[in-house]
Amino acid sequence: MLIETERDGRTVVVTLNDPDRRNALSPDMRAQMVEALDPVMLDREVRAVVLVGQGDHFCAGGDLKSMKSGDPIYARTRMMITARLVRLLAAGPVPVVAAVEGAAFGAGLSLAALADVNVVSSTATFGAVFGKVGLMADVGLLWALPNRIGPARAKRFLLQNTVVKAEAAPDGLVDHLCDPGQALDRAMQIAAAFADQAPLPLAATKSAFAQMADFDRALALEADLQGFLMASADHAEGRAAFFDKRDPVFKGA
Repeated sequence: MLIETERDGRTVVVTLNDPDRRNALSPDMRAQMVEALDPVMLDREVRAVVLVGQGDHFCAGGDLKSMKSGDPIYARTRMMITARLVRLLAAGPVPVVAAVEGAAFGAGLSLAALADVNVVSSTATFGAVFGKVGLMADVGLLWALPNRIGPARAKRFLLQNTVVKAEAAPDGLVDHLCDPGQALDRAMQIAAAFADQAPLPLAATKSAFAQMADFDRALALEADLQGFLMASADHAEGRAAFFDKRDPVFKGA
């Protein structure tokens, strides 16, 4: 299984389980995460979710090998599954705590930013390098990143293909900085504290924030624009260059 779940009291730990590929967020992993989170979000006995990556890395981003250039129907279907995952994490009734070690690139950065609280190792690295493969930010990052660091800084962060260590991350991107190897333990402590709170106000607060900040509009834009980009020749070139370990030659097509 690419997604594993484990119950610890009133906390459910959701583990991205593909360490050999740095937990790349493949379509199968996205679908399994949705399948795992759906019942968790409806379980009245669950008071928090902890999201963690198996091995040394949180999530190295989307799975380029699984992407199909030039197929808009595939791209649209992929984005619909992604939107469902984003809704569960950002607007679902149960607080989500991300425990981030190692790489959090692309979709991994999105997951860390979508979490209600993140705990990040001081040696972790964030990367928004979507443009290097002819794509734009997705997995809710167009909504989550501006909410965390402000619109102007978020736009620069994405346009400049930023890679940054957690210790130097923009204010707001990291909630709790910890020593290497301690992110999960600290995340579990925060999750346990949620268990002592009334669950309905937590759910209402998450719902309110999602509705106040153009959440649906951001997801619709991601689906439309990323679907277009996935079908572009530049994305095909970006994927090929990545696997060939060379610089891409983009032509704006």
